[in-house]
Amino acid sequence: MVWDGLNRRRFPRVVFPCLIKVSSKGGEKETILTHTQNIGVGGVGVIVKKEFKLFADVELEIDLLDEFDHIKTNGKIVWAVRRKAAEEIKPMFYDAGIEFVSLPDRQKGHLQKVIDKLISSSTSILKPYV
Repeated sequence: MVWDGLNRRRFPRVVFPCLIKVSSKGGEKETILTHTQNIGVGGVGVIVKKEFKLFADVELEIDLLDEFDHIKTNGKIVWAVRRKAAEEIKPMFYDAGIEFVSLPDRQKGHLQKVIDKLISSSTSILKPYV
């Protein structure tokens, strides 16, 4: 599903389904394991079965499916949209955009190299609006 809503990204994202753990912070901690829809050095788009509150703080662990350590950082839910139910018996899903809050420079550099490699291999790019 492609969401044509308001796009305020500052960095392009590539369509790349890598593994990600999203954990809520504070209160009752809940962890969701899912895949990214797209990723960039500024954040990720994910599909989750749980609705996160707008601007909620989350912890992220991303497996870029390479030989390097997982990226571990904090993020903030910057948008969330409930998907239309395809069938009555299936659970409701949500698309969410998560902005990286404290991505260390070393991990940002590694992520940029992965993104550059994907772009050079003709992976679909979601460009930011100017």
